[in-house]
Amino acid sequence: MKKYLHILSAFSLLCATAYAQQKDTIYITDFGATPYSYENCVTQIQAAIDECKRTGAKVLSLPNGRYDIWPEGATRKEYFISNTSTEQECPSKVKTVGLMLDKINDLTIEGNGATLMYHGKMTTLALEHCSHIRINNLHIDFERPAGSEVQYKKVTEGETEVSVHPDTRYEIVNGKINLYGEGWRSNKNHCIEYNPDTESFTYSQGWKILANSAAQEISPGIIRFTTPAGFTPKVGNTLTIRDIIRDQVGLFILESKDITLSRVQMHYMHGLGIVSQYTENVTMDRVRCAPRPGSGRLLAASADMMHFSGCKGKILIDSCYFAGAQDDPVNVHGTNLRAIEKVDAQTLRLRFMHGQSYGFNAYFKGDTVAFVRAATMERFARATIRNVARISDRILEVRFDRDIPTGMELNHDCVENMTCTPEVEIRNSYFTRTSTRGTLVTTPRKVVIENNTYYKTGMSAILIEADAEGWYESGPVKDVWIKGNTFIDCAYNGGPGHAVIAIHPSNKIVDASHPVHQNIRIENNTFKTFDCPVLYVKSTAGLLFRNNTITRTRTFPATSGNPYTFYLNGCKNAVIENTVFEGEVLGRNIKTENMKRNHLKTTLK
Repeated sequence: MKKYLHILSAFSLLCATAYAQQKDTIYITDFGATPYSYENCVTQIQAAIDECKRTGAKVLSLPNGRYDIWPEGATRKEYFISNTSTEQECPSKVKTVGLMLDKINDLTIEGNGATLMYHGKMTTLALEHCSHIRINNLHIDFERPAGSEVQYKKVTEGETEVSVHPDTRYEIVNGKINLYGEGWRSNKNHCIEYNPDTESFTYSQGWKILANSAAQEISPGIIRFTTPAGFTPKVGNTLTIRDIIRDQVGLFILESKDITLSRVQMHYMHGLGIVSQYTENVTMDRVRCAPRPGSGRLLAASADMMHFSGCKGKILIDSCYFAGAQDDPVNVHGTNLRAIEKVDAQTLRLRFMHGQSYGFNAYFKGDTVAFVRAATMERFARATIRNVARISDRILEVRFDRDIPTGMELNHDCVENMTCTPEVEIRNSYFTRTSTRGTLVTTPRKVVIENNTYYKTGMSAILIEADAEGWYESGPVKDVWIKGNTFIDCAYNGGPGHAVIAIHPSNKIVDASHPVHQNIRIENNTFKTFDCPVLYVKSTAGLLFRNNTITRTRTFPATSGNPYTFYLNGCKNAVIENTVFEGEVLGRNIKTENMKRNHLKTTLK
């Protein structure tokens, strides 16, 4: 009998182990999601996600194939998201979230190369208060991207013919063209024009002119416009058009920890892109933000592609690819709130100032903050937060562990969260086809930007700001190393000083003895440029520009109006040495202002 009970016990244990192993992986097909059904799979996939949360399963598997997701059945939830929309632009902050991960830990979503095809305007996925989440090998796209594309095919005086991309839906109504999608119409449009000869993205009034001109459909996808005299666009150029309202985001990661996206491909993102907000440790590994191969599309994002607001820990972007953004591929920053009222000796009321950033949790109990003079961007005192109370969507009441520092200028100076600042590494990545910058980064922790290629970014390839009077994006950097990168024909649309790399804090008072930024090292990079400006630096101590090569190209005319290769304003302890000039490089000179002679050491003659 004992032997029988022992065998039975062993069998039960084996069965339990097998069951546990079976439950370790959840397959969305077991919940009714069928690839290539072209039916709405949102409830089935969400049910599989919820089952992972309930059982503690470690893997959610999507067998390869296409799965369609519609707004019907999706989660609707209010989110205040940094850098998105004003109260007037988008009064409701309720987002339509295709797939929701809420308070889930230790889960891998294995895509196996599957495609999630979204319909309508949606936030594709949201991760809220999650930890140790990994999303692998997954494609995300939209049946009808919110970005539209038309190409100039024939231009004569008074008439312009265009071909409309097959993914762009339109209708001629009362002689004018309407752009529309699945449940939406594009009303407030912004236009960027792509020139295939120069591979450049430039701002354009082309769509505004076409949209106000009489339109006639010649054949499916071919529209003839009666255009004003003198309108002679370049045949072969493409207009990329998107609605300016950022009512959704591509993917939202909120107040989470240890999140990794690996081999994820974001083929289109409406509004802002992948937004990581007050999240600790984010890894982007071989993430590709670009149109689906074979789609013939140019545009992959309405605005930024990866946006990190108030994050901490470490942000790692490695071997990623960015092409087709109508704003910055990567932006890393915090948020300065303005001090508007002193409630008592240790309590301030703080206000979100920029129209498109407000309502989110910007401080947490125990966080360290800095008090910031807006005029100089100086962090002049520190404190620890004891309590945070939300007064309204715009106003927070914050109590500190010390008295408010004397000299704090109400209705001007700001408070910066120093705890929620990340270390950043951006390596081995490729940036192209954007009208704006390639990388924006403002954090006081260590930053390494290494072995990347910036190919024809419209503005400065790398921009370091720090701002307490405009976008209110904090904060001053202390340790930045830019090394081994290649910059090719950047800044044709401008940027601070029209420079390839620009260091441009917002301080109104420029004083070399009180710099904003510190310790920025730019070494062993290659600059292939058509104009004079390579580097513009303001209010920085400890600048090093060493062992870099500058080569002349002729892709664009040299029309910036800045005749200086290096422009330094209010800097000290700056070193520019061992620069190699190849070919007929323009400029080869340095301009300084608000500086003493001994603030710069250079081998440039």
